[in-house]
Amino acid sequence: MRLDKFVSQAAGQSRSDARKAIQKGLCCVNGTVCRKADAQVEADASVTLGGRPLSVQQYVYIMLDKPKGVVSASTDARDVTVVELVGKNYPRRSLFPAGRLDKQSTGFVLVTDDGVFAHEILAPKRHVAKTYEVMLDTPLTQAMIDGFAKGVVLSDGTRLAPAELSAGGEGPCSAHVVLHQGVYHQIKRMFGVYDAGVNELRRTAIGGLQLDGSLGAGGFRELTQQEVEKIRQESGL
Repeated sequence: MRLDKFVSQAAGQSRSDARKAIQKGLCCVNGTVCRKADAQVEADASVTLGGRPLSVQQYVYIMLDKPKGVVSASTDARDVTVVELVGKNYPRRSLFPAGRLDKQSTGFVLVTDDGVFAHEILAPKRHVAKTYEVMLDTPLTQAMIDGFAKGVVLSDGTRLAPAELSAGGEGPCSAHVVLHQGVYHQIKRMFGVYDAGVNELRRTAIGGLQLDGSLGAGGFRELTQQEVEKIRQESGL
């Protein structure tokens, strides 16, 4: 990480104030004064500012329970974004959602500033599962279950990877879906092949990591190191 970015995050300063402090010789890296704002700081480096030790998390990984009406984006001209919900707690981090949920869908969105991690867990070759609870406008049928297992062919001829579909616990229109790929509006388009509409869609897990039920709509928390490692291992990182 660049030294000015490190100091900015660790000391809660703007990047310009961090650069000024560095240029004044107030910052030491491994016991030596460093006046270069663009100097690269290793993860295990000892950094002080005015004699005060500094430390910073290189990346953050945030579990958010996305409410309806919020868009999965960093910025949006019209709507509240997932990053706006959490960003006030991380004012100097370049956060973004690792994957998307539709505006009216709810549930688990992973927000991070680790681009490599996000790219890898979203890569089709990784097959990191996503689990959803769905409420349809018509009862679930065996034809749907069998079709999902074989791989649904969309109206445009696209054949999707096999998915797991089973009955949910809230009546005949409730369904449980596990996907192993990510396609635009995938679940709605899959059920659309069977003339079934999706009234409610909620993501409950990414890989084997379940959404924390205590968060509530709009609630969030950082993942533990063990939870981050769980996703890494499942994606083969």
